[in-house]
Amino acid sequence: MTSLVDQMVNPLQVLLDERVLDLPDRLLDLLPVGVYVCDQAGFIVRYNRAAAELWGCSPRIGDPTVRFCGSYRLYGVSGDLIPHAKCPMGDVLASGLGIRDEEIAIERPDGTRIVAIVNIEAIKDRSGRVVGAVNVFREKPEPHAGQLRLNGHGRNSDELLHALPTAVYTTDAAGHITFYNAAAADLWGVRPELGKSEFCGSWKMYWPDGTPLPHDECPMALALKEKRPIRGMEAIAERPDGTRVPFIAYPSPLFNASGALIGAVNTLVDITERYEAEQRIRESEARYRDIAAIVESSDDAVLTKDLNGVITSWNHGAGRLFGYAAEEVIGKPVTILIPAELHDEEPTILARIRRGERIDHYETTRQRKDGSTVDISLTVSPVRNLQGEIVGASKIARDVTERRRAEEQQRLLLREMDHRIKNLFALASGVVALSAGMATTPEELSSAVRRRLAALARAHALTLPVTSEGGRRIEPSTTLHALIQTILLPYGDQPGSHKARVTISGPDIQLAGGLVTTFALLLHEFATNAAKYGALSTPAGHIDIACSESDGRFALTWQERGGPRIDSHSDSHSDSDSDSDSEGFGTMLARATVKEQLRGEISRDWKPQGLIIRLSVAKDRIAA
Repeated sequence: MTSLVDQMVNPLQVLLDERVLDLPDRLLDLLPVGVYVCDQAGFIVRYNRAAAELWGCSPRIGDPTVRFCGSYRLYGVSGDLIPHAKCPMGDVLASGLGIRDEEIAIERPDGTRIVAIVNIEAIKDRSGRVVGAVNVFREKPEPHAGQLRLNGHGRNSDELLHALPTAVYTTDAAGHITFYNAAAADLWGVRPELGKSEFCGSWKMYWPDGTPLPHDECPMALALKEKRPIRGMEAIAERPDGTRVPFIAYPSPLFNASGALIGAVNTLVDITERYEAEQRIRESEARYRDIAAIVESSDDAVLTKDLNGVITSWNHGAGRLFGYAAEEVIGKPVTILIPAELHDEEPTILARIRRGERIDHYETTRQRKDGSTVDISLTVSPVRNLQGEIVGASKIARDVTERRRAEEQQRLLLREMDHRIKNLFALASGVVALSAGMATTPEELSSAVRRRLAALARAHALTLPVTSEGGRRIEPSTTLHALIQTILLPYGDQPGSHKARVTISGPDIQLAGGLVTTFALLLHEFATNAAKYGALSTPAGHIDIACSESDGRFALTWQERGGPRIDSHSDSHSDSDSDSDSEGFGTMLARATVKEQLRGEISRDWKPQGLIIRLSVAKDRIAA
C-alpha cells in the first residue's frame, strides 16, 4: 500500500479536472494528504483536516493575516527563512505555472518542523486567467522508514485508510482491486480477492431505478476508461444475502510522474439513511395524495384552519355546503361561516384544539354565503407538524338539516299516534253516545254504531298512501269536497231530522296527492273537536263549510251552529289534546300544516253561537 500516497502526490490534475472546490468537505477530509486552496490574492479559501495537522494550526478562512500558506513559518531545504509571499504558492499565483515535488520545511507554532513535499497547480478560468491555486502536500517520508509516515503521527497509510468510517478502495490501471478498507468490505458484504475482482467489490450492482449495472460500466470503470474523476454518481450495491445499499461514488484516476494511468482510488458514501428518508417522504406524499383525493371527493365539508382560526384549505364539499369557492375563503377567518350570535364558540373550540382535544359530532348552526343558516354536525381534530406540534385543526361538517327534519317529523308522528289512539276511544264513546240518544232499540243502536265506525274507517283510509306492485308508494288523490264528506260521514244526518248536519258550498278543488293526508288530518281534527265540544256533540248542531277563490287564493270557512253555547275561549274547547302539558296537538298540527307546509293562514273565532275557522292558502300550493 506504500504506492497509494505516492500516487496521491502526483494526481493533482485529478483534483483540478473536477475543481477541488466541488468536493464535499467530508470527502476532502478523508484524503490522507494535505490540501488547501488560495484565491488570486493568496487568501486561503479552503483546506482539509490533514493540512491543519501538517501546519499544526487551523487558520480562519479568508483571514487577511494568513496568506499563501497556513504554516507558522516556512524554510528552504538549506534552512533559509522564506516569506509567505515568496513561498511556492505565491510563485504559482504570480506565474501561473505549477510545480511538482518541491520540498519545503514547515515550522509549527509549537516549534516542531517537518519537511513537506508540495505539488501546486494554478486554477484558471476559461480565458486562461489565474483565479487561484490548489496545493496538495504531504510530509516527506524518513529514508529509513520501511513504511510511509503521514502527518507526523507515526501511522502508515494502510492503518489510516482502514480506520476511516467511509469505504475506500483502489484498483490498478486495468481495474483489478489492489486495496480496500474495512468500511468497503462492510458496504459490499463480501471481501473480494485482491488482484482478481474488477472495478468494484460488490456482488451485484444496480442503477438507482433498479436496472442492473454491469461492473464494467460502474463509476470506477468509467473513471478509468475516460481518465477523469466521476463525481456524485449514484448506484446500488447488492450483498450476497440480498440486501441492497445505495451509495454515491467518487472515483478518481491516478497517474505517475510521466502522466501515465496507474490506477484509481474510489470513495463510496453510504446513503441508506438518505435513501430511506426520501422513500418515506415519497410514501408520505403518496398517502397525502390519496388522502387529498378522498377529502376532495367527499360529500362532507372538509376544511383546515391554523391556530388563529384562519382557513388554510377547502374542499368541494365545503363549497357545496357553504356556497363559497376555495379562493373566496382561504386566508380568511373561519368566523365568516359562524352566525354572529355563535361567535363565542370559536375561541372555545380553538382552546380545546390547542390542548390536543378532539371534538366529535358537535351539533351547531353555521351560515352560508347567501346568509341562510344550516344545521351541521361538526368534528374537529388537531393537525400536527412533523415535530408533533399542533399547528391547526381540521374540520368535517355534515349537513344534518334533513335528519333534524326527519326527527321532528318522527316526533310529530308519535304525538299524532298518541293523539289518535286517545281520540279513537273518545270518538268511539262519542259515536255510541250519539247513537244511543237517537236509537229506540238495541238493534238500532248497534246498526248506527257500526255505520258510523265504518265511515270513520273509510275516512282514515283516505290518509294512507297506496303501495303499488313494484313497491312504490302512491299518494292518494281526491277532491276537497269528497274528502270533507268522507271525514264527516260518521257524523251525518240524524234520523228524523229535516236539516242536513253538514253542508258544503262553493268551488271544489282537486288536491295534490301529497296534500290529501295533510287536509285529512286537519279536517279530522276539526271534526273531532266538533264531536267532542262543538256542533256535532248535540243532535241539533250542524256545520256549514263554504269554499271560495279570489286572487289566486283558496279559502275554506268552517262555521258551527247549534252546539253548546260558548261562554269563553278555553283550551279544552280549542284543542282536543287538552291533557298535554305543552302546545296542544290541534294547535301544533295547524301550525305544522297550514303555516309551515302550506304557507297559508288559519284563524279561529269563538262566537257564542259556535266556532268559526277560516283557512286560506295559495291555490297553486294545493291544487293537483
